[in-house]
Amino acid sequence: MTSVDALSARQIAAGIAAGEFSATEVARAALDAIASRDNQTRAFLQVSEDLALTAAARTDAARAAGEALPPLAGVPVAFKDNMNLLGTRTTCASRMLESYESAYTATCVQRMLDAGATPLGKLNMDEFAFGSTTDSSAFHPSNNPWDIACVPGGSSGGSAAAVAAGEVTIALGSDTGGSIRQPASLCGVVGMKPTYGAVSRYGVVAFGSSLDQAGPLGRRVEDVALAMNALTAGGRDPCDSTSRHCEQDFLAHLDDPIEGRTVGIIPALLQADGLAPEVRVATQAAATQLADAGAHIVEVDLPNMANSISAYYVLASCEAFSNLARFDGVRYGYQEPGCATLAEQSSLSRAHGFGPEAKRRQMLGAYLLSSGVYERYYLAAQKVRTLITRDYQQAFAQADVLLMPVSPTVAWPHGAISDPAALYLADVYTISNNIAGNCGISVPVCLGADSELPIGVQLQGPAFADARLLTFARALERACQMEGAVAPSFAGRGGELR
Repeated sequence: MTSVDALSARQIAAGIAAGEFSATEVARAALDAIASRDNQTRAFLQVSEDLALTAAARTDAARAAGEALPPLAGVPVAFKDNMNLLGTRTTCASRMLESYESAYTATCVQRMLDAGATPLGKLNMDEFAFGSTTDSSAFHPSNNPWDIACVPGGSSGGSAAAVAAGEVTIALGSDTGGSIRQPASLCGVVGMKPTYGAVSRYGVVAFGSSLDQAGPLGRRVEDVALAMNALTAGGRDPCDSTSRHCEQDFLAHLDDPIEGRTVGIIPALLQADGLAPEVRVATQAAATQLADAGAHIVEVDLPNMANSISAYYVLASCEAFSNLARFDGVRYGYQEPGCATLAEQSSLSRAHGFGPEAKRRQMLGAYLLSSGVYERYYLAAQKVRTLITRDYQQAFAQADVLLMPVSPTVAWPHGAISDPAALYLADVYTISNNIAGNCGISVPVCLGADSELPIGVQLQGPAFADARLLTFARALERACQMEGAVAPSFAGRGGELR
């Protein structure tokens, strides 16, 4: 008897192809795992049992007919609930879209399905991806599988929690300022933000259009690489004008040695106020482990990174205000009853459909784009973006990848941080990567000496060096021996293949 969470994506697909078990058996095991575990993690907003069993039956029929199976055949996958999938709701964890039925399937979701993945459902998130805890979900918070009293991070907290608890093998999330990497770090899984444009955003509800990027989470770097193969298959998406051709085999050089290659560290980041000592120690240890694997460690500088938080919350808020203006309760979304005029209905629908953080971001964006303010803040933020991008170009002239923390701390208890400004600082190490459009990945390296909670470190690479980034991530994973870890209280409980 094998637990489905003990198997990698490659092992699941190979086992189905060899007839060791069926895709339907894997789907039912994953559904059992969700049933036995999600009452504690609360990672899911909707479980798509019918879609999962239908997809699994299709995979089994293809094998029975002697057809070659795709690389993710039968692998259990779930999607952040800002990604459209026909047959499910897409709510963005907001009352505004509580009843919205997906009218089509997002390209990133479809490419996972085309690769044979079994869709298990939609995952919880901060409302419209505004947050770092998943506590701002309009429906319920999600819990960290390593300690259910703690947050899983956000905004892709449901995605990270579902993977860490062994409910799914791979999940998709979206990352606007760290929303894949930060929860991945807090939940002890691998989370990758691909280069901006590498993965289509078509069908992903927009937050910040110049910052958003969909990407995979898994318990292994190899699983993330397999997902990247699927997500970039077919090249540029004509439905997304920002999409770029990035199709390649991300597994081809995954296990290449890193001997003689260069890792850049930024000493000032490791001395920053607010960085927990156990995170600092873990990051320094990761540098040592990469050096032991043969990499050269060099010091580089990102002098304008200190301004990234300020620039980000100007740019992201302005783009959020523009993108969320469409949710007015007229064509779809929450509609306030009993209104006498269209203006009243639109106003009250937005007032009662959006939660506090969604309102805060839109109001800030409206102010920043107003006459007389736009030039002072928005244009200044765009200039800072140029400076940050140049800083990265200079750093990557000296190093193949950069190493830094992901989150200043490990996971914290629900409600322990209530000040919005303090929560914004949870993304202080991740935001600059989105501003520049580069690729980044969080890799779990250890449990904190003080907290005994997962700590991930971040590797960042230049634009469209995603395959290189995965090679370094795999080397670090090997050194740290955290590959495939499931939160202990969930491992082996439910989800058995019999």
